[in-house]
Amino acid sequence: MVFEFGDLAVPIVAAPMAGGPSTPELVAGVAEAGGLGFLAAGYKTPEAVALQIREVRERTDAAFGVNLFVPQRNSYDGAAVERYRTRLGGTARRYGIEVPAVREFDDDRFAEKVDLVIDQRVPVVSLTFGLPPVETVRRLRAAGSAVIATVTGPDEARAAVEAGVDALCLQGPEGGGHRGTFEVEDEPGTTPLIDLLDEIMVWCPLPVVAAGGISDGARIVEVLAHGAVAAQLGTAFLRSAESGAKTAHKDALADARFTETIVTRVFSGRPARGLANEFIAEYGTAPAAYPQIHHLTSPIRAAAAEKYIAGDMALWAGTGFREASADSAPTILRRLWEEALVSGAARG
Repeated sequence: MVFEFGDLAVPIVAAPMAGGPSTPELVAGVAEAGGLGFLAAGYKTPEAVALQIREVRERTDAAFGVNLFVPQRNSYDGAAVERYRTRLGGTARRYGIEVPAVREFDDDRFAEKVDLVIDQRVPVVSLTFGLPPVETVRRLRAAGSAVIATVTGPDEARAAVEAGVDALCLQGPEGGGHRGTFEVEDEPGTTPLIDLLDEIMVWCPLPVVAAGGISDGARIVEVLAHGAVAAQLGTAFLRSAESGAKTAHKDALADARFTETIVTRVFSGRPARGLANEFIAEYGTAPAAYPQIHHLTSPIRAAAAEKYIAGDMALWAGTGFREASADSAPTILRRLWEEALVSGAARG
């Protein structure tokens, strides 16, 4: 039976968070509490993703999802990327490492991961950073997967509908981590999530999941009242016991030294929202080159995490980061839904 959002006991989705936070334990914990959890296949080998799918199924019989990064051959300024690589050298040397050579292209082994989720008959597959060929969407759906496209505005939403997906994940500007813009060089819009919802719901024939800066029950009720079938939260689960986020990242979310979030390209070459820190202040801007910049800064970020130096890490976080708690994922989900029910009753 194909997954439908109406099947969820609780209309809350734990966002896929690439780079470690989205673990099988987190996915299963959210699923067992009535929501929908996602594994993040980005940056992982197909073999690692297969192992995580198996681990989720060992923990729960509930539906879950896998998120895939759609590759693009974007054109970028090679000279600008090399200059940025040179600039990174000083920071790298502080950690006793070298900045790697520029990786011209990386498709994240997308085709293999598509074959994997089809073979594994994953209930839900979401797509980020664009749309694959229509035939890929058809293959996923034919295998029984519900396909969700991540979009950041009306034009992308219309393209996704035309591609034949089953649902949309609409990302507002308030969310943490990468915006899922279809083109690397696109500057993401600043229209607030609620306004985006209102603009798209009047014509969109598909279910829409709302994402971006949602951190409490009142906000969940608000997006549902504006037509969303579910609310997707990522930052809310980052500090949970099941999250695989680095300790320094978890601690920074509650550290008074970090007071705001900012959208930046300095870590990956794509616009992404994270806690303002020393690395962002030092580098300021970066070329619109993804995943080239991501691969250049990755060793620095890994070394900083190992040494517990939050100032050189990509501390992805949405605008509601102060609401994130260190409770278990099921406890967080149940509390959010209880808050939503109380808020909904108060709204009348």
